[in-house]
Amino acid sequence: MSAADHPLATAKYASLTTFRRNGTPVATPVWVAPALDGSDRLVVITVDATGKTKRLGHTSRVEARPCDLRGRVDDGAPTYRGDAVVVRSPEEVARVRSAVVAKYGLPARFSDLVEKVTGLVGLRRAPRAGILLDLGRDPVA
Repeated sequence: MSAADHPLATAKYASLTTFRRNGTPVATPVWVAPALDGSDRLVVITVDATGKTKRLGHTSRVEARPCDLRGRVDDGAPTYRGDAVVVRSPEEVARVRSAVVAKYGLPARFSDLVEKVTGLVGLRRAPRAGILLDLGRDPVA
């Protein structure tokens, strides 16, 4: 099965939960898209050196649930558990970015435009990272 068949592949937003060293969960709303490489992974693009990438540096355990733009999760929404890895090479980040643009279209392209404009006016662009999600297809809750 491909990533496009995962139940979260069609969700507009996902609440991605990563875990602190002490086990405390931290949820963040993200765009999630099926990888375009034919794998069963879902992908997320993010600014590098954020809390979620730092937390994934010490534990790969994640949970994801469908949510709204603000990260609100409906009662009874399914939770999918799995592992994640952060990728930082320009080629890998570009592949993740392509998957996100393929799903989200104009809004994702608009964020690219904003980054280019801020670069033109001298603001330094924060490095990007990709997050590759290997999530179970059967919900745990």
